[in-house]
Amino acid sequence: MHNLESMDHSTFGHQSHEHMSSMDHSMHMGNFKQKFWFSLILAIPIIFISPMMGVDLSFQFTFPGSDWLVLVLASILFFYGGEPFLNGAKMELKQKSPAMMTLIAMGISVSYFYSVYAFIMNKLMPQNHMMDFFWELATLIVIMLLGHWIEMNAISNASDALQKMAELLPNTVKRLNKDGNEEEVALQQVKENDHLVVRAGDKIPADGVIINGQTLVDESMVTGESKTVTKNKEDKVIGGSVNGSGTIEIRVTGTGETGYLSKVMGMVKKAQSEKSKLESLSDRVAKWLFYIAFAAGLFAFFAWLIIDRDVSIAFERMVTVLIIACPHALGLAIPLVVARSTSIAAKHGLLLKNRNALEQANDIQYVMLDKTGTLTEGKFTVTGVEMLSKEMTTQKALKLIGALENNANHPLAIGIMKYIKEQGIIPDKAENLQSISGIGLTGMVNGQSVKIVNEKEVDRLNFTFDRLLKQSYQEQGNTLSYLIVEEQLVALIALGDVVKSEAKQFITELKIQGIVPIMLTGDNKKAAESVAHYLGIDEFHGELLPEDKEKIIQTYISEGKKVMMVGDGINDAPSLVRATIGVAIGAGTDVAIDSADVVLTDSDPKDILRFLDLAKQTRRKMIQNLWWGAGYNIIAIPLAAGILAPWGIILNPAVGAILMSLSTVIVAANAMTLRIHN
Repeated sequence: MHNLESMDHSTFGHQSHEHMSSMDHSMHMGNFKQKFWFSLILAIPIIFISPMMGVDLSFQFTFPGSDWLVLVLASILFFYGGEPFLNGAKMELKQKSPAMMTLIAMGISVSYFYSVYAFIMNKLMPQNHMMDFFWELATLIVIMLLGHWIEMNAISNASDALQKMAELLPNTVKRLNKDGNEEEVALQQVKENDHLVVRAGDKIPADGVIINGQTLVDESMVTGESKTVTKNKEDKVIGGSVNGSGTIEIRVTGTGETGYLSKVMGMVKKAQSEKSKLESLSDRVAKWLFYIAFAAGLFAFFAWLIIDRDVSIAFERMVTVLIIACPHALGLAIPLVVARSTSIAAKHGLLLKNRNALEQANDIQYVMLDKTGTLTEGKFTVTGVEMLSKEMTTQKALKLIGALENNANHPLAIGIMKYIKEQGIIPDKAENLQSISGIGLTGMVNGQSVKIVNEKEVDRLNFTFDRLLKQSYQEQGNTLSYLIVEEQLVALIALGDVVKSEAKQFITELKIQGIVPIMLTGDNKKAAESVAHYLGIDEFHGELLPEDKEKIIQTYISEGKKVMMVGDGINDAPSLVRATIGVAIGAGTDVAIDSADVVLTDSDPKDILRFLDLAKQTRRKMIQNLWWGAGYNIIAIPLAAGILAPWGIILNPAVGAILMSLSTVIVAANAMTLRIHN
């Protein structure tokens, strides 16, 4: 939290709602757990003392004053254990969209208040004993709390993408005062046109323009671009990226709402708020059951009032209908399937963070894929070493290159040293090693002057060599570094972001399932085209900003298409939230992971196929369980209302309770049979 406190209030103040919502989720999960155990303690005596829908069970007993004890315990249970459902119903009704919480609140409220009324009437007129529903109240609250706790525990979403974005920026910065001296100030004090000093390895604290110095900047955490970017005077830099080498002085051009990260965060926030309006399958079923039960209850009341002209009988029949309308099975139907599916998913490298994703995956038509880190490894690997001098051997060249790169920590050097180690080559020793800002490295190796430089320096020095060779590597999206010995160009080493071995099969399988793959990347178009062609992806878009990716997805969604987005960078966060389903690669950034509905913990794109299969099986089980839960209502509500009364058939409350218990057992057993095929 300390990072957030150091932010400009105008920049990140609007994120407090999202942060609080994720905190609320975590608190609610603990709240449901606490309420469940305490409510269970309260419910046990009620279950042993109070009859089940007017029928005394074999294990039940009574004693003088036991009815008063039941009343007290039930009252505490209703107001304490029922509080989440009552508040939830209040919110649903406020939004004019009654769903599961409203259905539960109706069931427990009718049970409690009618039972209190029955208790009072039984004390006033004991000769006319009225049936109470304290037993139903206790079991209903406990089972519903258990169901919600199971579901929240299975899908914990307490992390916060927006907070992770804010943490990309440092707490304090080095600012130049009017005298040209450095002073350390809090980031929130930085204003546009301030001059900041950023040293090698530091995070760039704000959007700006370089006014002094040269450097290499790693923007992969922000833009998704796999290459380090050379930055010279007058070049723009992005807040949140990392200064790889060289000290630079920047003039701030964007703070607060105008900064790059803030704009990305704004897009994430907007997409989150719109996506949160999605309605789950169980909520849709609960909404219809609420309307049906309410209408059936009113119908039963007036029908029995006309038939018997007895208000108490009509009222009791209405109450019975409303209580039966909220079966225990419906409260467990989805949570048990979700708990089972999340457990299976975890064993297959899938972290499910949004229950709705399981329901919506069956309708996916397009899969939008980021390139770097999703289809490719997201790290530089040597793809070729070419000798440009007959006097130089590959082994000798790698020894010289290794001598210079051995202690460097930028992505290119890491890739080179990994390759040299794999070849079993021991690098030579370098002396007087120096970094040439924006160009490369130089040093003395075995008494010779050796340099490893970028393409820009080779062009400046007018070296001649096979340009077709260079072009061939570049068309494949490679970055080239050149070895110069004693001012002679002797070798080039190509590094590229290698396509994941399983990616091609994954794309093929998607096409077989009738799903269209589309690649969206911030990388250059040549690299994008090369990867897309190799994998068999017909449609691709390169050099995209975060808003470009989100805009493409929004276009498809506005046309009624169902879209899955797969990515791993901060630049993917708005798209992950905007898509019908957002899938994050586990090796990616925390921001992407927190923005997604599903996380692939093993970073294997083929796990998406497993997720689609699991989603298919999960949805099938959800629908089966909802039919078992709601099917009970379809039979019980009309019978409880007395639709067959003219033929002498009225649902006995005890029979209703047995049916309710049976449907709960069936729902639980059915959920446990969930399996994944792949």
